[in-house]
Amino acid sequence: MNAPRVATFLDLPAGSPGGSVELFLDLYTGSSPLIPARAFMLKPAGRTPAAPAGLDLLAVSGKCLDGTAFGHYVRALHKALVAVVDPAAIEVLHLQHLAFGATPALLRALPEHPRIALVYGTDLLFAETHRDQLWILRESTRLADAIVVPTGAMADRLMRLAPRTDRRKIQRIAWGIPDHLLAARAPARPPRQPGQALRLLYAGRLTAEKGGEQLVKAVSAIRGVDLSIAAPRHEFHALSHLLNRLGVQARYLGWLRRPQLWKAFAEHDVLVMPSTTLEAMGLVALEAQASDLPVLYQPVPGLRDTLGASALATDFTNPRVIARDLERIKSSPSLLSALRAAGRANAARFPLSATAAALTDLGKHLV
Repeated sequence: MNAPRVATFLDLPAGSPGGSVELFLDLYTGSSPLIPARAFMLKPAGRTPAAPAGLDLLAVSGKCLDGTAFGHYVRALHKALVAVVDPAAIEVLHLQHLAFGATPALLRALPEHPRIALVYGTDLLFAETHRDQLWILRESTRLADAIVVPTGAMADRLMRLAPRTDRRKIQRIAWGIPDHLLAARAPARPPRQPGQALRLLYAGRLTAEKGGEQLVKAVSAIRGVDLSIAAPRHEFHALSHLLNRLGVQARYLGWLRRPQLWKAFAEHDVLVMPSTTLEAMGLVALEAQASDLPVLYQPVPGLRDTLGASALATDFTNPRVIARDLERIKSSPSLLSALRAAGRANAARFPLSATAAALTDLGKHLV
């Protein structure tokens, strides 16, 4: 049986940052997508970026979270989908971002198709703080034929938010990173020189749960480290007041495209992951490990599942602990080498092709 034809929708503007966006594009778009799909995102306001092959952009405005306006927004998404999707050409739905508008719109547009719900950390975090998002999450998981979580921590968090969910529907399928990144030889990096500052890299969104403030406070109390930040510009600017107040000279790299980020990995000594609450998988950490960059992380649910002992767990909220661990890294070349080897072995467990194959097999079972 061929791979079932999928319809899937992420109601974020094309070009938005985030791990879920990168995973979505990796799986469903390109000239030879891993999962054949009608894949949709929103057309951004103003100049439209070049969309990858296989991605359709819907011109729907009014994205919001709550109240009457949210109902209007979902109806507009539904109308836009009905206008362009032939139900006969679709065999299964992949529901993304279960707490937002795309999922109810896709369910209404294609109500008779089997449904696979993919759970992301953003869904759960928003459901915890927004009543409408919690209702949509619960309704989406109730209507889904299968619910995919990347880690056991995500399943546990989902069950706390939606306790009536049928656990028999939950399938654990790890998210993956591009196979070519795993196959490529990591670029050579020069050995660290005695007394050289430890080059830390933060890469990702700077929303509250990502721990940017904790990272800046930790770095401000430590000598002999240089911090680089790759993040959306407006989020970096929002952090600038804290950087200035604490006297931290962070180098801003911009919001890097993936190949640029992979190149930046070779220019740093450690990737820092100070997340405060939850991570679905921590794909950027796995990409760093595949590129020979060790990871220093806060052992929150999700990251603890994904990284375990392959990276160095620390406490970014405790200046003495983080200072001790950074000093261990600076003074021990053997520790850095051991973390690189453990990281490479860990990243190799998560090829994107395995994610795609597992999702495809699940769809075949439901069709």
